[in-house]
Amino acid sequence: MKLISTTVLLALLAATPALAAPQTWRGQITDSKCGAKHRLAEHGQKMSDVDCAKACIAEGAQYVFATKRKIYKIANQHNSDVLMHAGHVVNLRGELTGDTIMVLSADMP
Repeated sequence: MKLISTTVLLALLAATPALAAPQTWRGQITDSKCGAKHRLAEHGQKMSDVDCAKACIAEGAQYVFATKRKIYKIANQHNSDVLMHAGHVVNLRGELTGDTIMVLSADMP
């Protein structure tokens, strides 16, 4: 009986997803249309990264987080720090699952 209980407990623990530990990255909160490079031709006029990201979001793009190595999806699109720092380079703290970050906080370096 003890062996069955232990086996069931181990099976349940193995099936439970590991909780992602918070991590911190430096990069830019941007949009899925432009990614890491905001281009002049995208909107027909020169815009700051902030204005470009906001314009692309208004056109239906999603917020993403671009580091030097990769672009990550942002799970919580309406997080106040994400909204406040669109287009900015930030130190972003969050939990990574696959290629998606659940943002906990973001602040200017």
